[in-house]
Amino acid sequence: MLLAGFSKLTLIDYPNKIASVCFTQGCNFNCPFCHNPEQIKIFNPDKNCPLVDSFKRKTLQFLDFLKTRQGKLEGVCITGGEPTLQTDLVDFIKQIKDLGFLVKLDSQGSNPDVLKNLFQQKLLDYVAMDIKHTEEKYPLAMGRKIEISKIKNSIELIKNSGIDYEFRTTTVPGIHTENDFNGIAKLIQNQKNSKIPKPKFFIQEFRNVSVNDKNIIETAKNHKIDLNKVKEIMQKYGLEVGIRWNN
Repeated sequence: MLLAGFSKLTLIDYPNKIASVCFTQGCNFNCPFCHNPEQIKIFNPDKNCPLVDSFKRKTLQFLDFLKTRQGKLEGVCITGGEPTLQTDLVDFIKQIKDLGFLVKLDSQGSNPDVLKNLFQQKLLDYVAMDIKHTEEKYPLAMGRKIEISKIKNSIELIKNSGIDYEFRTTTVPGIHTENDFNGIAKLIQNQKNSKIPKPKFFIQEFRNVSVNDKNIIETAKNHKIDLNKVKEIMQKYGLEVGIRWNN
């Protein structure tokens, strides 16, 4: 595992749990509004790179830390970067589970095969998937082309996983419009007569600090999105919707 760092305590990253957070290095997306831009760059662990050794040391430090928090913390949130790019993610989660912690995974859904494997092995207790945009505008939000079929596959795997989950979209004025959320809702809504529960969706207010492309801050200043209107739109598609405001 390549960990860029970790936070010892969080009361917000894992819903209703006292948890710790670890941040994996590397992402195959290049979202201009990413709030962890320093963790996008991918480093090849096979190359003799001092940074790779540092990332690996942080992994060992994190696991050692967790051993001192058994019975005190309830869970671990694995975020990124994009955790599903890590080749030893399964073994890493198994080590965390063996210590008695619940595991929440944050993902952008580009690797459905990895998600499927994790679900089959019952290694996850909660999944949060970022929905970047409508099907047609996905490249605008993620900065690269994507096989949208992989995103759709991940969505269905998560909805049918039987574990707690959420979908979420960071609303970026200038990248998104209120009307776009009709398309976003269509990506995650249940089919008619579906027996699975309503998908949970959170609207996240854009934070104009520490972004991948600073131009997005100026762009956002010139546009507005009414998050309450977005909530009304999403609810029309049979979703359980909440708003996360910046404090």
